[in-house]
Amino acid sequence: MEIERPWSGDGNLVHDAVDYRGCPADRSNTGSWLGAASVVGIELCERLATMGIAVNLVTYLTNTMHLPSAQSANVVTDFMGTSFLLCFLGGFLADAFLGRYLTIAIFALVQALGTGLLAVSTTLPQLRPPPCGAGSAAPVSGFGTDQFDERDDRERTAMGYFFNRFFFIISVGTLLAVTVLVYIQDHIGRSWAYGICSGTMLVAIAVFLSGTRRYRYKRSSGSPVVHILQVLVAATRKRGLKRPLTAAALYEDRPEDARIPHTTQFPCLDSAAVMAGEEDNEVGPHGRPVPNPWKLCSVSRVEEVKMVARLMPSVPSRRDEVPIGIILFKFTIKKKDVALIGLDLSPAAGRRLRQVLRVLRQA
Repeated sequence: MEIERPWSGDGNLVHDAVDYRGCPADRSNTGSWLGAASVVGIELCERLATMGIAVNLVTYLTNTMHLPSAQSANVVTDFMGTSFLLCFLGGFLADAFLGRYLTIAIFALVQALGTGLLAVSTTLPQLRPPPCGAGSAAPVSGFGTDQFDERDDRERTAMGYFFNRFFFIISVGTLLAVTVLVYIQDHIGRSWAYGICSGTMLVAIAVFLSGTRRYRYKRSSGSPVVHILQVLVAATRKRGLKRPLTAAALYEDRPEDARIPHTTQFPCLDSAAVMAGEEDNEVGPHGRPVPNPWKLCSVSRVEEVKMVARLMPSVPSRRDEVPIGIILFKFTIKKKDVALIGLDLSPAAGRRLRQVLRVLRQA
C-alpha cells in the first residue's frame, strides 16, 4: 500500500479509506459485505479454536498430563487471562504500528501454529509442553467496521447488521467448541479435536488473505492511549485559561463531515481545545509552525476522550464477572459427565447449551 494518489471528487470513492494498492477505495468493489464476510469467518474459527482448548483444559491437564487439580486450575486461569490480555496488545499494535489487517493475519497465524503444536503434543507421548494456542485477533471487529462508510446511509445501516452477525458468530463458535469439539475430545481423541482447531484456523487465514483486494484500509492515526494522554496533558496545562463562551471558538482541524459535535459534559477537558496563540505551535516537518498535540487538541479529539470517560462507570460492574465466571468454568468441567439430548457431553458443553436454549426460549 505504498502507492498514493490524490483524492478525487468522485462520489463513488470512500475518502478516508484506501484499497490494497494505497489508492482511494472504490465503493463498488471494495468493503461492505464483500470484505466483512471474511472477517466474520475468521472470528468464528478463532472462537472455535480458543474455546475448544479452554473448555476441556482442566481434564486434559489432570487426566492426561497427571497434574494436580490446583496446578491445573492455575494453568487454565493463566491461559484465559493471557488470552484476554493479548487483546490489548493486539489492539495497540493495530492502531499504532501494523494496522488491523496485518495484526489479524499475524496473530491468526500464531494461533494456528499454537493449536497445531498442541495437537502434535497430544499425539506424541514424549512431547508434553504446557498448553499454548491463544493468539489475539482483537482488531477483528474493528477491521470489519472499516469495510463500511459511516457517511453513507446504506452502509451505516449495514454496519449495524454486521455487529449483530459478528456477535452471533461468536456465540455459534463458542457453542460448537463446547459441544462438538468437547465430544470429539472425550470420545474420539484430543489430537483430532486440536487438529480440527488448527485446521480451521489455517482455512480461516487462507480465506482472510484471499480477500486482500476487496478490503478497505484505514490509515493508522496512532495509538488511542497516546491521544487520550495528549488531551489530559493539554487540558492540565491550560486549566487556568478562560474557556470561550461558544464551542465555535475552540480549535478544530477536522473537515465538517468528520467532526464530533461538542458536548457540555466534562467541561474541564474542553481546555485542551482552547487556543493560546503561538505557544501552542511547534516546528513542522517543512519548517512551518503546526499545532503541538500535547498543547492543543481538536474538539473532536476531546470528545473522543469524553466518550471513553462516559464508559468508565461500567468497568467496575464487570470487575467480578470474569473471575467468578472462570471459577465456575473450572469447577463445572471437573464434574462427572452427564447425558444431554441423547449425546454424552461434558458438563461444560451441557451447561453452555442449556444457557443458549434458555436464551432462545426467552427471545
